[in-house]
Amino acid sequence: MGRWGTRPRRPQEGIPIRRRTAHGLALVTGLSLLAACTGASDDEQASPPEGGEDGGDGRVRAVLRAQDTPTTVLPVDSPADAAAALSAHLLASSPSVVIGEEDPATLDLAAALAATDGVPLLLPAPSTTAEVRRLGAGEVLTVGARATTWAEQTFTGPDDPPVRAHETSGPVAAPDPGEDGGTTLLVTGAGWEAAAAATARALGVQVLTVPGADPRAGATTVDALHAGAGRTGSGAGRHVVGLGSAFGPPEVFASRTAVASTGIHVPGGGQLPLAGRRAVALYGTPGTPSLGVLGEQSLPQTLDRARALAARYDGLGGLPAVPTLEIITTVAAGSPGSDGDYSTELDPDDLEPWVDRAGREGVAVVLDLQSGRSDFLTQARRYEQLLRYPHVGLALDPEWRLGPDQRPLQQIGSVDVAEVNAVADWLAGFVRDRTLPQKVFLLHQFRTSMVRDREELDVGHDELVTVVHADGHGTPGNKEATYRALTRQGPAGLLWGWKNFLDEDTPTFTPQQTAALEPPPVFVSYQ
Repeated sequence: MGRWGTRPRRPQEGIPIRRRTAHGLALVTGLSLLAACTGASDDEQASPPEGGEDGGDGRVRAVLRAQDTPTTVLPVDSPADAAAALSAHLLASSPSVVIGEEDPATLDLAAALAATDGVPLLLPAPSTTAEVRRLGAGEVLTVGARATTWAEQTFTGPDDPPVRAHETSGPVAAPDPGEDGGTTLLVTGAGWEAAAAATARALGVQVLTVPGADPRAGATTVDALHAGAGRTGSGAGRHVVGLGSAFGPPEVFASRTAVASTGIHVPGGGQLPLAGRRAVALYGTPGTPSLGVLGEQSLPQTLDRARALAARYDGLGGLPAVPTLEIITTVAAGSPGSDGDYSTELDPDDLEPWVDRAGREGVAVVLDLQSGRSDFLTQARRYEQLLRYPHVGLALDPEWRLGPDQRPLQQIGSVDVAEVNAVADWLAGFVRDRTLPQKVFLLHQFRTSMVRDREELDVGHDELVTVVHADGHGTPGNKEATYRALTRQGPAGLLWGWKNFLDEDTPTFTPQQTAALEPPPVFVSYQ
């Protein structure tokens, strides 16, 4: 389990970027658009702009802007505007700029030249015109005939910088990558981001590729952000920039980045428990074989069995499988009990050894509530000490949600969607307040009447992944008909689960049959 690292100091206005030189380094060619940038020789250095800073070696540094927030989203989605926006965000001034073109070969060379002097790489566009003038650049270096023509036609005023076309070709020497600048840029890997990514690298900015635009998704990104958060020491904090509207509203990006920076992983890696994977669970209560297969053996044997079961699903439908325990935490009871709710609440202290060891061995856990005459939110709050674990989710079982005069097994219970949404609101806030990874929020159902007004189910909590779990038993035909009926309803973004009964199903679906269902279930349990 990761934890918060120490925060680095935020760059201050007026701090120059350390110049990188190519002295003594090998020659390189064939730069990829989103790979590390390279450099050129000192004799290409432009005259310093007025107000630039000399680092004592006769070379003028570009000057970073101070960043007063931990995160920023730049909602631009075109190559030229993205490059200009990132330059404007990072830099107060620059002694020169490089203007290139979008074709890969030209852009690679332009990126190498920008990296040599630690200056921005821009593309022909009105936004570039404004940015060059704002930077106070003393020279515009162009790469490519179209870039040269555009620059010569654009920068014609008496206060505009001179334009110089880069005329040499061949290999360019690789500069020293320099020190970590305290900023990280997140990109999705799209081609239009290439110039902006090259600018970032030229300025000493770490660049991480996040294909789905959610920094919590990938183990590599989580580890990198966590390492970056602790790399530059204590202070105001590392600055993280999301390039493009795909990274979402600023407040969502800030929350996701904060969670990723903790370095905590859920089983399977990363912080999204059902992203690109399938959970495969043993269902039941520890020490109670009659309630499901989870209770048929000891804790170590249960974990071994969960891993063996998940291995049968691993790779089916292209998804890795994550071993999981779905623990019935409050058990529907035939008698009212001392509190009169017909539900036996297990002691969290008794369950914690199971939860703790499962997490340490890479096994996920979901706590299942059979609330009887109590309500789901009241019972959920009872298990806060277990829900603090990052690998623990929550399931609601409306079959056992009873009205004031109902008893278990005399009818099938039901719940209004408003009660479900109230639990989701509370759980999302619980996750958010503790900077935890996303949690599984599971809703059992095998009749449409079990969840009233389910079309109003709130699946918009970024802190939760919501799954409706088809948990009826019977013949394959009956189970598939139930699944079709359930999956025809519900808001967009809802995911689906399936339960296999080892004794009651006739016959039990094989893993291959289960994975082939449409839509494919992302949570499969066995009872």
